[in-house]
Order: sequence, then C-alpha cells, then structure tokens
Amino acid sequence: MREPLSMAYSPCPNDTFVFHAWTHGLLADAPEVTVTHADIDVTNGLAGSDRFDVLKISYAALPEFLGRFALVPCGGALGRGCGPLLIARPGPGVEGLAGATVAVPSERSTAYLLLRLWAAGAVPGGLGRIVVMPFHEIMPAVRDGAADAGLIIHESRFTYHEYGLRELVDLGRFWEADTGLPIPLGAIVARRDLGARRLAGIATAIRASVRHAWDNPADSRDYVREHAQEMAPEVMAQHIDLYVNPFTADLGVEGLAAVRALLDRAATTGACPTVPRGALTFPATEPSGAL
Repeated sequence: MREPLSMAYSPCPNDTFVFHAWTHGLLADAPEVTVTHADIDVTNGLAGSDRFDVLKISYAALPEFLGRFALVPCGGALGRGCGPLLIARPGPGVEGLAGATVAVPSERSTAYLLLRLWAAGAVPGGLGRIVVMPFHEIMPAVRDGAADAGLIIHESRFTYHEYGLRELVDLGRFWEADTGLPIPLGAIVARRDLGARRLAGIATAIRASVRHAWDNPADSRDYVREHAQEMAPEVMAQHIDLYVNPFTADLGVEGLAAVRALLDRAATTGACPTVPRGALTFPATEPSGAL
C-alpha cells in the first residue's frame, strides 16, 4: 500500500477552497494526501527539499525547481484583473519611487518579479531598499512609515483603502496591457519521480476538487473560514471569485503561453534561469506542442 502523498499550500481562501474536497476525502478514487499549510514564501523554500510531493509555489520560483518538479496544469492561480498592486501613503506618485524603500512579500515571488519588470522602464534610477516581510504586515508598515511603498497580494487588494493607502500601479494591468496575456501567480508542482501514472492521478484529483468546490461551495465554507482567520466573509468571497477561475481547472494553451512569456522575460533580465523548450509539458499527457 502506497504512502499518502504529502502536499503543502497556503491558507489563503482560494487554495483552501480548491483543495478542500480532495484533502477531506470527498472524491472517490483520489489518492490519499496529507496537508501542510504555509505561506507562499515558505513553500518556495520547501521546493528545495524532499519533504513534499505536491506544492503550491510562485511561478517566479518555478525555473529553479523544474528539474525535480513538473508543472501541474491545474489548481494554481492565474487570471486577469488579479495582479499584485504597488501601494503607498497619499503623496507623490510614481515619480517619488526612485530610491524608495519598498516592502515585498518575497524576493522569489511572481509579484516581485513583475515589480522588477515594471520598474526597469518606469522608475529612472531604480527602486531603493527592498524589505521582505509577511504579506499581512506590509500595509501596516507602509501606513506607519516603515516603508515608502508596499507590494501587496492576495486579499490585500480588497482592503488597502482601510489603511488610508492608495494604489500607485496595478502590476497585473501593466502585464496584461504589455502582453495581452493573463498573469501567472501561483503554480502547482509535483515531483517528477512519482511517475506519469501518479502525476495523472494528481491532476485528475485537482480538477475533480475544483469542480466539487464550484458545485458545492458550502462544503468548504468552514475550512476556508478557519484558515482565513480574521478575514471578513465578503472579502473571502471576493478572493475566491477572483483567483479561482477557468485557468484553475485547466491552464490550457493561453495559460501556458502566459507562463512561458513570464519566464522568458524573467530570464532575459537575469531574474531566473532560462527554461528549456518542453520543460513545462506535463509528463502525464501527450505534448500538443513543446512549451
């Protein structure tokens, strides 16, 4: 009898909503799985160990781990109108960012990668000091003057006004205007050495879990609320509606094209290693084209 798969993903509402059915035994014939909840910056680091079979990581961190992990074409966060925001206190606009101290959730995050891509053309002289802190501490830090600006993700895009802060730039809008593609945020990866059959089972379980979540939203409500902690119900609902979308069920051609575009641009700037052709193809499926 096989050991249960080990999995780590964030406690954010989109992840707990998506994976609830699978991880709570509601799917017939799905592989057994044990779960660890950790913020994305932690799971990015965990991908460098042998502790987990399946992980949610940032797309920006994906190139570093593609030798050991395969990109699962479902379950992640990718979409339109859902990109990270750069926020600040009332005052100067983008022109005041040169040399600014900016709080970010991780230097290996897709959000920070997008910030670098945007700032390269929009902030002459470049940003100043980058300070890494948990994403929920960023808005208070900017409000209190510990940072000049903050890079916010997740549900923070719905609540930054409550801190008296304003949007300087929507980095998702910047990406979409520049490329015409959706923005890749969080990827689901699984160990390649599990083999094609088990990888296929993981993808099948994730897709079934997504469908169950959409068809039976009440089933996951307590689980989502438990891990969202102090988040208001309406914010949890907004979070899920924004980040759980058709790309969650299947990246498809457009989603994979967006991932390839992001990683190619990052490699051009030296922000990540070059991703070889074919490296994004899921081993459990016949490739329709090398990505």
